[in-house]
Amino acid sequence: MNLPDPKLNPHLEAALQRMRSAADQAAERSAEGMGVAALSATQVRRRDALLAAQFLFRRQLPVFSQQFIHTLREQVLREMAPREPVAGTGAKAVELTLMDDAAVDDIVTGDRVGLAIGHQCEWELREVDAYIGSLVAASAVPPERNPLRPEVVGRALLAAVRAVTEEADARQILIDELARALSLEMRGCYADIVDIFRNRGVQAQDLRVRTRNEAGARAGGDEVTGHGDLASGQGSGYGAGAHGGGGGRGGGGGGGGDFSGQTIGAVDAQVMSLLRRLSFMPSGALGFDQGAAWNQSEMSAAYDMHAHDGEAGVRSLMAPNLIRVHRDELRQAAGAPLDHMVIDVVGSLFDQILSDPKVPPQIARLVARLQLPVLRVALGDVSFFSSRRHPVRRFVNRIASLGAAFDDFEEDPGREFLAQVSALVEEVAEGDFDHMDVYESKLDALEAFIGHQSEAAIRAQGNLPEMLARKEMDLRLQQRYQQQLQTGLASITLPEFLRGFLTQVWNQAVILAARQGGDASEQTQRFRLLGRDLVMSVQPKGNSVQRQAFLAQLPKLMKTLTEGADLIAWPEPARKQFFGDLLPAHADSLKGQSLTALDQNLLIKQLDAVFLAPLPRQEDMAHSGPISLPQDLDVDQHFSSAEASQAGLVDESKVDWQGEVDIDLSADAPLQAVDIKLEGLPAPEPMEPMSGASLMDHLQLGSAYQMHTDGKWLKVRLGHISPGRGFFLFTHGAKHQETLTMTARMLKRMCETDRLKAFENAYLLERATARARKQLAELTAQTRH
Repeated sequence: MNLPDPKLNPHLEAALQRMRSAADQAAERSAEGMGVAALSATQVRRRDALLAAQFLFRRQLPVFSQQFIHTLREQVLREMAPREPVAGTGAKAVELTLMDDAAVDDIVTGDRVGLAIGHQCEWELREVDAYIGSLVAASAVPPERNPLRPEVVGRALLAAVRAVTEEADARQILIDELARALSLEMRGCYADIVDIFRNRGVQAQDLRVRTRNEAGARAGGDEVTGHGDLASGQGSGYGAGAHGGGGGRGGGGGGGGDFSGQTIGAVDAQVMSLLRRLSFMPSGALGFDQGAAWNQSEMSAAYDMHAHDGEAGVRSLMAPNLIRVHRDELRQAAGAPLDHMVIDVVGSLFDQILSDPKVPPQIARLVARLQLPVLRVALGDVSFFSSRRHPVRRFVNRIASLGAAFDDFEEDPGREFLAQVSALVEEVAEGDFDHMDVYESKLDALEAFIGHQSEAAIRAQGNLPEMLARKEMDLRLQQRYQQQLQTGLASITLPEFLRGFLTQVWNQAVILAARQGGDASEQTQRFRLLGRDLVMSVQPKGNSVQRQAFLAQLPKLMKTLTEGADLIAWPEPARKQFFGDLLPAHADSLKGQSLTALDQNLLIKQLDAVFLAPLPRQEDMAHSGPISLPQDLDVDQHFSSAEASQAGLVDESKVDWQGEVDIDLSADAPLQAVDIKLEGLPAPEPMEPMSGASLMDHLQLGSAYQMHTDGKWLKVRLGHISPGRGFFLFTHGAKHQETLTMTARMLKRMCETDRLKAFENAYLLERATARARKQLAELTAQTRH
C-alpha cells in the first residue's frame, strides 16, 4: 500500500508526542524495575538475564524512543490511509498474503500488549474515540477504527524492542516489563490526549447510525436495520463511542458541557435491539401498562386494596426492575466487560430508586418506565455517571424532586402534575430515546409546566407576582439612580452624612414620586430640586442677606424632607440621626466666609446638572441590562402593613437569630462526592449544595424545602421567584395554602443559619448511587469474612 505524504493532522501529531512521552516514562520505569527484579530473583540465571537486559536497555534508550515514535507514526499513517474497496465476491476478490511464524507471533504479541493497555483505560479510550471521530469525519474514507488504539501502540512497542535487541530472552524480558509499565502510563496519556483535543477546540463527535446506504456500503460492514439500532461497538472501535461536551472527566465549566443538539454515543446493535424489544413488550410481561399510566380510579382502587399494607403495599404495585430481571440477556448481548459493569451498576441504581422513601410511589412508578432509556444512555455516554448537568440525570432527578413536593396526587395540583409527567415519560419510553434533544425537550416542557402551574397557584391568592415585580422594579430604578447621583456628586465637596442621604435615601423618594405621579409632576420636581437646595443650605453664608434667605427657605425645606421621608416610610431612628447631623451643619453654615458670586453660580449649575438630569426609566432597563440587587439590601421598609400581610412577608426582626435550631430528625446526613464514587467509573463532579449559604444560588422552582419557623420545621414549596431574584415566595399547606414571602436578604440569612434546607439530602440518582455503593461495600465485607 502506498502511504500518503508523512504529514499528520496537527492534533494527531500532538497526541503522538504525548504518547512518546508516555513511552519514555514507561521505559525509565522498566529500567528501574528490571534492577529491582534482579535483586529479588532466586535463580542466578534469571538475575543475570535481568541485569544484562537492563544494561543493554539503558544504553539503547534513545534507539528505543526514536524507533517507537517512528513506528507509531507509520502505523497511524497506515490506519489513516484510504482503503481500496473490495470488488466482487469471487476467489480473486481478496488478495491473500502468506506470513511466516515470526510475523504471526509479532501480531499476537502486539495485540496482547494492546489488550493489557486497553484493559486499564476503557473509559478514557471511549472519549478519545469520540474526538478521533470528529477529526476524521471530513475524510473521504475515514478509518475503520481509532488509529491511536492500544493495538497500534502495542505493535509500535514491539518494533521498538526489536530495534534494541534481536536476542530472544532479552527481548521477552523487555516486552514483559515495558508492557506492564506502559499499561499504567497510558490511562493518564489517553486522558491528557482528550484534554489536548478539547483545548485545541476539537469537538467530540457522537457516533450515529450508519446503515449500508448511509455509509456507502463499507467493505465487510453489515447493514443495520430496526428501530433506531446503532452500529456495533465491539472492541476499541468507534462503536464504543462517547458523548462529548465535557465528557466523563468533569469537563465543561460549572458542572457539565453543552449537550444540546447531540446524539448519545453508540452501543452494540444487539443490545439496542434487546432494549427496544423489552421496551415494547406487552404490559403483562413487564408488570405495568406500556401505553399509558393508570388512570386515577385504577390507582385509587389499587391503593384501597393495599391500604392495610401502608406504603409497602403501594410500592408492591411498582414495576419490577427490568434490568435485574433481564440481566443475563443484557450481559449476553453486550460483549465488553465494561458494558457488563454498567448494566449491573444501573440495575443496582434502580433497585435503590424504586425503594427510595423520599419518592412518592406514584412518581417511582413513572421513573421506573425510564429504566431502559437510562441504561441505553449509560452504555453509550461516559459523562452520564460523572456530569451532574447531564440532561438525562437532570430529567430523572427533577421528576423525583418535584414529585416530593406534593402530598396529594388525588386532587389538583398533584393530579395534574402526575398526568403531565406520565405523558412526558411515555413519550420518552415509547419514542426515539437515542438523541439528547429528546431529554432536553422533555426537561424544558417539564420546567415550563411547573412554572405555569406554580404561577397559577400563586395568582389564585391575589396579584402577588405583580406587586413583587413592581417592588423589585422600584428597587432596581433606585439602585440605578443611586449610581447616577454618586457619579454626579463625586467631584462636589459635601459632608459625608449628606452625601449618603442624597444617594441612598432621597433617591428612593424621588423614584417613588416619579412612579406615582410621573417625572413632570409637581411633587417629583420639588423632590428633585430639594437635593440642590439641601446642598446649598450647608454652604457658608457670610452676610445677612444670605442668612435671611436661608431662614426664609428653611421651613419649606424641612416640610419637603418630612414629606419625602413619610412617602418611603423612613424609620424614625434614622430620621432623628439625620436631622441631628443636619442641625449642626446648618449652624456652621452661618459662620465663615461665603462663596463668591461666580463660585456660587458655578456650584448651582453643577448641582442642576446632577439633580435635574433625566431619571432612569423602566423602559431603559431592558436595553441596558438589569442591575442585580445586593443580597444584603434591607427592603422590608418598602412594604406597607397591608402589603406585608398580603404577601406573608417574613419579618426579619421576629426571628431569633441567636437561638439554637432544632435538629430535623427526619433529615438524612448530607452526601459528598466521595459517597457517590463507584470504583471503575468516572469520578463524579462536585454535588450541588442542599444546605448552607450556597443553597440560595441553587433554589429550584417547584421543589420542596424544610424551613425552620416558629420553633418547628415546616415543609414548604418554592412557588415564585421575582425576575431579579429579589423576592422568593413559598407556599405550604395542602388544601388551604398559605404564602411566605422572603426578601433576598432574609433568605440568605435563613440559608446561612441552616434554617432553610432542601427536602432531599441529595438528588434521586445521587442518593441511589450512595446506597448502592454502601450495599456493595457490605456485600464485599461479608464475602471476605
